[in-house]
Amino acid sequence: EMLEAQDVRCIVDDRNEKLGRKIRDNELKHTPYLLVVGEKEQEEGTVSFRRQGGGEQGCMKFEDFANKINEEVRQMTENF
Repeated sequence: EMLEAQDVRCIVDDRNEKLGRKIRDNELKHTPYLLVVGEKEQEEGTVSFRRQGGGEQGCMKFEDFANKINEEVRQMTENF
């Protein structure tokens, strides 16, 4: 809801699977970014993110991640 409020399209994978399985499945789907929100991230209001094919990238606040994605999209559309 927080990301969608900032115009970031997202899908929640709430299947009853292990984290490694969810990551692998979404890598095969070529999902551009994979966000992981565990108990620690939820308490801190952050998100761990991975870029397709790039492995773990880091951790940042939800708002900062949404701004990063929106900026990437803006740059891509300007260059298109």
